Amino acid sequence: MTYIRRAAEDTIMQISEMFPVLLVTGPRQVGKTTLLQMLSDMQREQGIERKYVTLDDPDIRYLAKRDPALFLQRYTPPVLIDEIQYATELLPYIKMSVDRSKKKGDFWITGSQVFRLMNNVSESLAGRVGIVNILGLSDAEIYQIPSEPFSTDTKRLIKRLADVTPRGINEIYQRIFRGSMPELYADGKIDPETYYRSYVDTYLQRDIRDLAQVADEMQFYNFMTVVAAHTSRPIVYGELADAAGISAPTAKKWLSILVSSHIIALVQPYHNNILKRVVKMPLLHFLDTGLAAYLLKWGNPEALEKGAMSGAFFESYVFSEIYKSYLNAGKEPPIFYYRDKDQKEIDLLIYQNGILSPIEIKKAASPGKTAIKNFRVLEPVNKADTFDGLETLKVEIGTGSVICMANDLLPVDEKNWFVPVWLL
Repeated sequence: MTYIRRAAEDTIMQISEMFPVLLVTGPRQVGKTTLLQMLSDMQREQGIERKYVTLDDPDIRYLAKRDPALFLQRYTPPVLIDEIQYATELLPYIKMSVDRSKKKGDFWITGSQVFRLMNNVSESLAGRVGIVNILGLSDAEIYQIPSEPFSTDTKRLIKRLADVTPRGINEIYQRIFRGSMPELYADGKIDPETYYRSYVDTYLQRDIRDLAQVADEMQFYNFMTVVAAHTSRPIVYGELADAAGISAPTAKKWLSILVSSHIIALVQPYHNNILKRVVKMPLLHFLDTGLAAYLLKWGNPEALEKGAMSGAFFESYVFSEIYKSYLNAGKEPPIFYYRDKDQKEIDLLIYQNGILSPIEIKKAASPGKTAIKNFRVLEPVNKADTFDGLETLKVEIGTGSVICMANDLLPVDEKNWFVPVWLL
């Protein structure tokens, strides 16, 4: 099977040189193990022989849980331990090992069940572990173009035009429909529907079944379908609960499982003391549009593009590309959104270095100037006299983007630009 070079390779090697333990997390089947094995092969050429062991093997798992000290005598560092969540008993012993050796990059570990794993890691390996979150393939990885954290900076976007090939609406929706799982791109013969059916079965049976709060797998599957239907919408727990036939507290608990296992991401509303009427509900995005399309029974990209959820899928696709661009660089995505009680919305806000950059997402090829009409609601945060002596809270408004199906990077006005979606 063809290996697709991952954007996070350099990030992983940098973090491995900074910490004795490297933890790579992410959903199942996004290529965590393949990526680390490829990097291990590269290390071998430099004379570093890293052992590989997977806790998917029941005999090895039994040894790791029953006698962690003996396990680490057998699999001495440098070592790659796959699916560490199956034997978190190893973590205190890994801590003792790295405290003795003080060597960077001794342990590479992977974990899929993040909701079970992270508490154990934070307790046992605080200050000793560097964490990289890996999601499905980004466009930069699929088309093998440079990957960098997205920003609305015009000079960066103009420079990026030289590296990217334009794509039309049909190609974009083929990409949205197929999703982001590496296996679907490494082997073009695999049918997406068959693949995602197996993926959901594995996720429900191996991850969800072990959680005490999920007693009914089919009910949880129905909940996932309801959540997929709400992608790119603010969360109303009562609404999700009613649609899935469960209680609101259960909906909140189950949604946290989907967040922790990187099936969805929640975008928090941007809040500033000057913006008094902002709603507090987070925004929901499915991170793999192919999985969402499977759950909602969209049969082909043409039907999806023409269907009622076409715009919602387009928004979630854009969000996930921006989100992954930060994760692949080892950065926390500085992404928010805006919605107020007057129903004025801005799809995304990137806030970093004291600059707030608004982003509107439109499927249209020529959205027009009305696409940026809500950007003006941010103007009060840039006026020092509105802060009543707290001028240090003033925020600069950066370049705005309308991410759309435009054929080229073009200015809307002196401050805002139409950005083709294929330029992400």
